[in-house]
Amino acid sequence: MSASIPGDAHKTALAIDALRRGWPVAIAGADGTLALLPIETADPPRLAAFDPAASAPLLLSAGRSATLKLANQLEAAAPDAPVLVERVPWIDFAMATALADPQFDLDTPMKGPFRAIHLAETEAGAAALRLARIGGVLPAFFARAGESAALVLTPGDIDAHEDAARLSIATRAHLPVVGAEDAEIVAFRTPEMPGEHIALLIGKPDGRPPLVRLHSECLTGDMLGSLKCDCGPQLHAAIDAIAVSRWGIVLYLRQEGRGIGLINKLRAYALQDQGFDTVDANTRLGFAVDSRNFAVAARMLALLGQTSVRLLTNNPQKVAQLEGAGIRVVERVPHFLPANPHNERYLATKRDRTGHQF
Repeated sequence: MSASIPGDAHKTALAIDALRRGWPVAIAGADGTLALLPIETADPPRLAAFDPAASAPLLLSAGRSATLKLANQLEAAAPDAPVLVERVPWIDFAMATALADPQFDLDTPMKGPFRAIHLAETEAGAAALRLARIGGVLPAFFARAGESAALVLTPGDIDAHEDAARLSIATRAHLPVVGAEDAEIVAFRTPEMPGEHIALLIGKPDGRPPLVRLHSECLTGDMLGSLKCDCGPQLHAAIDAIAVSRWGIVLYLRQEGRGIGLINKLRAYALQDQGFDTVDANTRLGFAVDSRNFAVAARMLALLGQTSVRLLTNNPQKVAQLEGAGIRVVERVPHFLPANPHNERYLATKRDRTGHQF
């Protein structure tokens, strides 16, 4: 796709809906087109209609392929890089499901051998796995090179859908909350995105950079009180800290599970139950260790008129991404909370494997 041609964000919204319904889509990249059938949401009749010759290979991620010990797979590939798996007669829909979802590895331990084949459409393949992550489905497809579908989109369409600059303020209102009765809530959205991002403004601007917390949505921790993570306590501690400072903002970002969605996060939890840490669980599912994009947070701050902040975080990547998006971080304020027996390993993994500064 030419850089001068704007992407169509609406097409990506339609494609996400199609993936969740098990319908095929196609992605046209600079180096070719791939027609794609999502393994997670399709079924045998749809596969037969999509691939009557039973010859379409499987498109998986490098992280998942490493788990399957694929032959001739590039070891240096990122976990979310595309790998094409040769289709053999015994890879039917049931086996493809077992290959796509690592939750079933203990149920079907004898799989393979498999062979990775050359993937010419690297741009389209990478875009397909990215689309799966955005749509909250497993990054696994039956793929037919050079084929089309009723809905054809480009990597540029996905870029447009994810462009933080499209975010705008939808509404705002006074919202007293526990610990901050003078708070104001501000809602942000884009035309096609289903989820809204939220800012909670505590206190009033006073000339100082606000104390800001970037908090990624966590249904299990924020709403259900999960002890597997520290998300719920972090959210409430951030409100308390900002109230003490008398001026600041909590940005509540709809990026569940470090950007892989609720269902995939719960799949990662199931893998943790099998003994894998949070990093290995994500990569075994086929995702990057952290897929969040904090350019959205930078856009929210800019819309609120804030270009310099004190950032309440232990994660240096949040600092780097905000500054890369034009927000000056004048201070990183540590956000320490005690561990519990259920999240000790999780917190240690964040410290030792993702660089969190506890």
